[in-house]
Amino acid sequence: MRAAMRRLRTQVAIIGAGPAGLVLANLLTRAGVECLVVERRSRAHVESRARAGLIEHRTVAALRRHGLADGLLAAGARHTWCDFLCLGRTYRVDYGAHSGGRAHLVYPQQLLVRDLIAELTARGGAPLFSTAVAAMPDVTADRPRLAATGASGPVEIDCEHIVGCDGHRGVSRTALPATARVTTRRYPYDWLTVLAEVDRPAEGIVYGISADGFAGMMPRTAHLSRFYLQCPPGEKPQAWPARRIHAELRARLAPAGLPRIGGFPEVRVLGMHSSVTEPVRHGRLLLAGDAAHVVTPSGAKGMNLAIADAVDLADALIRHHIGRDPAPLAGHGARRLPETWRVQEFSDRLLRLLHLSADEAADPRFALSLRRATLERLSAPGPDAAAFAHSYAGSGVEGNAGGRPD
Repeated sequence: MRAAMRRLRTQVAIIGAGPAGLVLANLLTRAGVECLVVERRSRAHVESRARAGLIEHRTVAALRRHGLADGLLAAGARHTWCDFLCLGRTYRVDYGAHSGGRAHLVYPQQLLVRDLIAELTARGGAPLFSTAVAAMPDVTADRPRLAATGASGPVEIDCEHIVGCDGHRGVSRTALPATARVTTRRYPYDWLTVLAEVDRPAEGIVYGISADGFAGMMPRTAHLSRFYLQCPPGEKPQAWPARRIHAELRARLAPAGLPRIGGFPEVRVLGMHSSVTEPVRHGRLLLAGDAAHVVTPSGAKGMNLAIADAVDLADALIRHHIGRDPAPLAGHGARRLPETWRVQEFSDRLLRLLHLSADEAADPRFALSLRRATLERLSAPGPDAAAFAHSYAGSGVEGNAGGRPD
């Protein structure tokens, strides 16, 4: 027997229970704006999905200000430096010292997601998990109706606004007009991303720059670290057996003093590309996070930029629905776009430091010597070090993803 259609009504329907969608939902709920989160994956999947882990200064400040930082403040590990390895030497960039004490908190994304879901559920706003939006409605209508299918049958959500927080490949982007512009860049390499079991926590972030290719180590938990290895574009994870991963990490991250590495719970290849979508609003649809822009992992900006989107959008929606002021919502895209491009520029600039181009690889000694000169500037006190530190730590105010000092 076919299940009956469930009909729900809310002010804001949010597609996607990632950091952006959950932060937005929590802020709206606290302010008294009705919202409902729809997530196609199960709660168990969302709460165990290991992705980002570095939460920058302005993101911590925003979450603390809105009462959403208890878990990360209690369990997050403070990090203020990163090491660059180049031509057999280690260059420590003490970005905490160069930025007036700004820091990252290392707190895995899945833990933050669990905290946000628990908070939202406690306030009566539990997301609809395992519920997929089949197709987008006419978002130019006054009250679009979002049709979805869940484990208990079809659902129809009557709303005033839809916010797409469901990523670059999500269904929300299909409602954009044909005139939407997506500016993209595909980098000439990919990253093998490895979640590895370790016998001790990584002390800090390590970037290895060498003729063999980039490698990176990122702290996560006491017994897990994230590693990256540059690989050819389109490479398959099957080309990287455990023995090869171990060998390349030792070669590219010497002399980092790696922890003892055990098994690899996750091995996948990350296609390295960036994109920016304009506009991020069409009719009653608004986009945030990866649905609006994709940033490479270089500099750990993606989740932080997504949360900054959510904070700005929450304020605009609250002013619209409670204050009856449409101006902040109308200006959301214009406010976010400059910040998005500042983040893209920083991520791209760091990638150029970490990787040799095809031409440079023909004479790696010269190219690596140039990078060594850059690292000498970034590791010593001065204006270059200060500018890098503020951008890297994200030392700006909540809406400033580019890291300009507050």
